[in-house]
Amino acid sequence: MKKLGVNVDHIATLRQARKGRFPDPVIAAGICEIAGCDSIVCHLREDRRHIQDRDVFALKNTVRRLNLEMATSEEIVRIALDICPAQVTLVPEKRQELTTEGGLDVSGNIEKLKDIVKKFRDKNIEVSMFVEPDIEQIEASKEAGACAVELHTGRYAEFFEKDDEDAWKNELGKIVKASEFGISKGLKVHAGHGLDYRNILPILKIPQIEEFNIGYSIICKSVFVGLHSAVKEMVDIIKNSEKP
Repeated sequence: MKKLGVNVDHIATLRQARKGRFPDPVIAAGICEIAGCDSIVCHLREDRRHIQDRDVFALKNTVRRLNLEMATSEEIVRIALDICPAQVTLVPEKRQELTTEGGLDVSGNIEKLKDIVKKFRDKNIEVSMFVEPDIEQIEASKEAGACAVELHTGRYAEFFEKDDEDAWKNELGKIVKASEFGISKGLKVHAGHGLDYRNILPILKIPQIEEFNIGYSIICKSVFVGLHSAVKEMVDIIKNSEKP
């Protein structure tokens, strides 16, 4: 069954605009769960631009399943091992980026990543690699010990937004091939970045992808319709895609 993880980072972005206490991403996470999502996602960045350490600890103690997105720095790895989320998703991180700009270079950092993955696996924490839909990176993710890959759908989403049908269909083809290869290697296949209520529809037709991690588009829609309604609409889209 296909699953939805809701990223609550941008609830914290709004809070940090005033450095106040509200809106609280922990309360938001509870609303998302009530609306039917399967996991809560947050990214503890090194620059702490949105999610703070206390948020992650509170989420771990509150939600049913926490997926922590994180860079591979020693500090963040140490915090993640202390928190023990159900899953960590290893992502690249640049200080000046507005959002994650691409997939992790697993093949170019495989020995370091093997050590990090082992630390998490020893504590029964699932590890996913956020990678481009690229065979080499998926192969390296398997070698590093990951149990899942999350395919970066950002370029697909960008071309879809521009109504460049040839380009987005080309990217979709790469995602299909990457998904098939990931499953053949014994990995779970997830997808995320830039997905919204429209562009997710072709992606939902890829049977190998079992989890979708979405934040920005849901939080944006919630401004107009409320968080519960925004999450439930995405849940319904995903669940209905599996009906014959």
